[in-house]
Amino acid sequence: MLEPRFDLDAWLGRIGYAGARRPDLGTLRDVVAAHSATIPFENIDVLLGRPPKLDLGSVQRKLVADRRGGYCFEQNALLRAGLGALGFQATGLIARVVRGMDPAAPRPPTHMVVQVALPEGLFLVDVGFGNLTPTAPLARQPLVEQATPHGTMRLLPVGEELVLQAKLGEAWENLWRLCAHLPVDADYEVGNWFTATHPDSPFVSNLVAARPAADGVRYTFANGRLGTRWADGRVVHRMLGTEDEMRAALDQFFGLAVSPAELRAMLDVLERNGQRGVEHRAFA
Repeated sequence: MLEPRFDLDAWLGRIGYAGARRPDLGTLRDVVAAHSATIPFENIDVLLGRPPKLDLGSVQRKLVADRRGGYCFEQNALLRAGLGALGFQATGLIARVVRGMDPAAPRPPTHMVVQVALPEGLFLVDVGFGNLTPTAPLARQPLVEQATPHGTMRLLPVGEELVLQAKLGEAWENLWRLCAHLPVDADYEVGNWFTATHPDSPFVSNLVAARPAADGVRYTFANGRLGTRWADGRVVHRMLGTEDEMRAALDQFFGLAVSPAELRAMLDVLERNGQRGVEHRAFA
């Protein structure tokens, strides 16, 4: 079966981008900023036992036509396709999540990243890492502190691999470690299935959403807790007491229109797992 045509105009309309369509660094910066600020990170399907489909038609339908969000495999698959349609040389990579761990922790490869080749060099882009996703392209240059609209990041060499770190206050937080090997798309299918179904995956038992705002603030939702993070590392959390408050927050801060029945189904899962209102460090 032929892969459906990528609808470039629909994607750019979804992210509110009306700028230049040249495959250059300026366009890349603007597109990454627009996508990350518009399409939220969220795991509603996973929590409700519906593993996401990664074929381009399904990803376009969910994130663009249905105006939903998704997690890394969906978000970065859409971004890679969009960049390719704009004329960029965009390659999918894969990484190991090491948030809150030693940078060399032996983790499975469960995170998708995109690499873009430009005359200025190689750049990494990632619109699917949730509450600390980079909001600007990062030059693939080890140990160089790089400013983004939502804080400073750098790439730390660990053997043949690179660890993405975010500076929170005066501390560096490990995020993911880029694998040295080039993946094929089947690797994303395996990682997606693991992330969406394995009982140890945080996505099968927690309700999470994240979106970076244009003013340098990041918003997160985790199990009924609304978080606001500033670029200097300050974080404020507020517990949302009622289902109406939760629905309003998901709509206002993440652009997710959730029906009362759908929210009740998600909260039932959280309550069965003892997770309602529980803080999870990875989504703080």
